[in-house]
Formats: sequence, structure tokens, C-alpha cells
Amino acid sequence: MKLTVLVDNNTLIDRYFLAEPGLSFLLEDSGTRVLFDTGYSDIFLKNARKMGLSLLDLDYVVLSHGHLDHSWGLEPLVRLFLEAGIEKLPFRSPVLIAHPLAFESKKIEDIGEIGSLLTPKKLSGHFRMQLSSIPVWLSENLVFLGEIPRNFSFEKEAAVGYVQDSKGNKVPDLLPDDTALAYRTKAGLVIITGCSHSGICNITEYAKEVCGDSRVLDIIGGFHLLKPSEERMRGTLEYLKKLNPACVHACHCTDLNSKIELSKVCRLEEVGAGLQIEYL
Repeated sequence: MKLTVLVDNNTLIDRYFLAEPGLSFLLEDSGTRVLFDTGYSDIFLKNARKMGLSLLDLDYVVLSHGHLDHSWGLEPLVRLFLEAGIEKLPFRSPVLIAHPLAFESKKIEDIGEIGSLLTPKKLSGHFRMQLSSIPVWLSENLVFLGEIPRNFSFEKEAAVGYVQDSKGNKVPDLLPDDTALAYRTKAGLVIITGCSHSGICNITEYAKEVCGDSRVLDIIGGFHLLKPSEERMRGTLEYLKKLNPACVHACHCTDLNSKIELSKVCRLEEVGAGLQIEYL
């Protein structure tokens, strides 16, 4: 499998790509092409174009969760497909996979909407929708994990804003829609995350269970370590030290101090828009 970072908070040094607080990866596995998250704007399209990568023949679009920095790029992606149709260019309508709650309206007081701008009904005109809370295999070795069991007490997550129930009541949003991908290689698993609101350790443990493999080759994506509590940081470090992955590519929502701490127990690699990794 080849993984290309289309969007991250950073770019690779001396590579002239665009960056934003968001995430988008292109995964290519034995003819199956998967866009994992779409970032905040249209820069995933611009960066893909600079790398000579077309997004007109995707098999799947997968959302890690519904927040704006992962889902608002859906709108320019819809425009890409629409304009290809107008120009009679060949394109494929991909399957859009996400947790069933990913498209809830998510809000923060005094800010407003931070969730998806498009509803499943609107999106169904451009994608084949598959909303699932259970694992879905996208290829022989690549799996969408669905809802993540939350078993580590140190990864208990504070609510991020609120959603509204059927009666209009404000319910704290604990991001049950937050999920990830896992890829099986001969040397172990690659865990591919968006923001890890459900906990990077919870995600990794569930990926091991779903894939039937306790070895972890790499973890790439956001770790949601932004000024974490001492308990969460310590628990994460102890877990990763015991896990002993071959390397870790922590990016997006992982702050500098957390990266420094992670580097003490893991082989931490640089990440930025333009990065390409091949896993065998």
C-alpha cells in the first residue's frame, strides 16, 4: 500500500505544498484507491494536482469523524465530480463510508457549526453511502474500524461542543463517530487515524482485535494530544513503550511537547503534506 499525505498542519521541508489545520490521506492498495478525510478546504485537491495524482477514480471516501477539519473538503470534492461530468471527463462515484453519527450537526457555543456542511441526503446524490458502526473491509488488507470501544480510563475524552437530540436538547458531543483505518502488512499493522478523539490506545487495541494481529508496524495520523493531562500523557507513553511499534508518524492534532515525549519511547518520524510511504 502507498500512503500519500495530501493535507496536514505542516508540509515537508523544501516541498512547496499547502498546509492547514486538517488532515487528508490518499491510500492506494492493489488497485483500490481510498481518500481518507478531506481536510478543511480544497487544498487536498491542489496538493494532489501538484503531485500528479487524480482523485477522479476513487473507490472509497472515508471520514474519520464529522469535524470541519476532516469533512469540509467534501464540498470541493463534490464540485470536482460535478465539473468532470459537465466536461464529460471519466470519473467514478465512490462509496462514502463513515460512522452513522458523523453527519450530526456539531456546534460550539459562540462559534456555531463545526460539523459537516453536507447532509447524507445531499451527499447521496454524488456518492454511494455506506454508514456503519461496525468494521468494513475495503480491500483484502484494509479495514474501516467503525465505532471504537473505549476501554482505557486515561483516554476518557472531554466533550467537544454539543449535538442536539430529537427534542432539541443540547447533548455534550463525546465524538462516538470518531474512527480509523487499519492495514495488514507482513510485518504487522499500520494504524491510520484522523484525530483519535476515541483514544489512540483504544484505536490500536481495537485494530489488533479486528485484524487478529498484535504486531504494529506504524501509527500515522492525529493523536489528539493537545496539552493532554499528565495522566493521559503518561498512560499513552506507557502503552506505546510496551507496544513497541517500528515507527510512529504523529501529526495534525499532536502538539510539540507531546511529540517530544513520544520521541522518548518511539521512533518518531516527520510528517507533512507531500510525504509518501509504501508499506509491504
